[in-house]
Amino acid sequence: MSEVTRRKDIAGRAEYSRQEMMAVAGSRMLKDGELVLVGSGLPMVATILAKYTHAPNLVIMTEAGVYDAQPLHLPFCVADARFSFNNPWMGTPIELLGHILQTKRIDVGFLGGAQVDKYGNLNSTCVGDYFHPHKRFEGSGGAADFAAMANRTIIIMSHEKRRFVDEVDFITSPGWRCSKFPDNKKVFREELGLWGGPVAVVSTMGIMKFHPETRVMYVDAYFDDLGVTLEEIKENTGFDIYTSKAVPCTPPTYAELELLRTRIDPEGIYMRYTPLTAAAK
Repeated sequence: MSEVTRRKDIAGRAEYSRQEMMAVAGSRMLKDGELVLVGSGLPMVATILAKYTHAPNLVIMTEAGVYDAQPLHLPFCVADARFSFNNPWMGTPIELLGHILQTKRIDVGFLGGAQVDKYGNLNSTCVGDYFHPHKRFEGSGGAADFAAMANRTIIIMSHEKRRFVDEVDFITSPGWRCSKFPDNKKVFREELGLWGGPVAVVSTMGIMKFHPETRVMYVDAYFDDLGVTLEEIKENTGFDIYTSKAVPCTPPTYAELELLRTRIDPEGIYMRYTPLTAAAK
């Protein structure tokens, strides 16, 4: 963003971190009044930020049974008791994932993962062969359900070549083109009876979206203010990614950074901070 045209409420270069930009970018994709199923980590931070800013009527839900969370402090995970403070209702996983999610009432599933491919398939199960993995992760939890049945899915994760791959080692959460049982033939999700699908991947470098016809990932916006270049994104992506229509991402406002640092994650559980300059204060 040009320093000449920068708004006064927008943070300057070197006044915020990549994690903060990711949280802000993710929060801006959420709309007031939506029902959002969140995963642990940055999805929680981004969703709470949206509720404290432009979406006060956002309904935050978790697979552990939390409905319409009003947390005073950032929960450590989706089952943390801090998520249940002052809730109007505590359901069960069967009620939230079965009755609400399966009836198409969840607007957004917000997830993280270890690998993502060009069709938005997400892996949080293992790296390498499933039966002899190089590394085993915690697995799906409710992530497969989120991705299969939310009306849209947002993914947030670190941007590295080993994470942004041509084909994930294991499909934990289905994207746009995934495996059909029993022969593992790759088909579009509609053929499997799935609705919704991934709409964006927020990374440490920018925001990726999916072509409406091919469903292949492309770069929509990049973190120019943080020194990210389109060439750097290409070098850190394990497939040929389209970048020609990418634009610089709008930086955080000072108000958003203040909320992240003093109210949402003051302990720095998920955020890495950089101090505000005297001019910013």
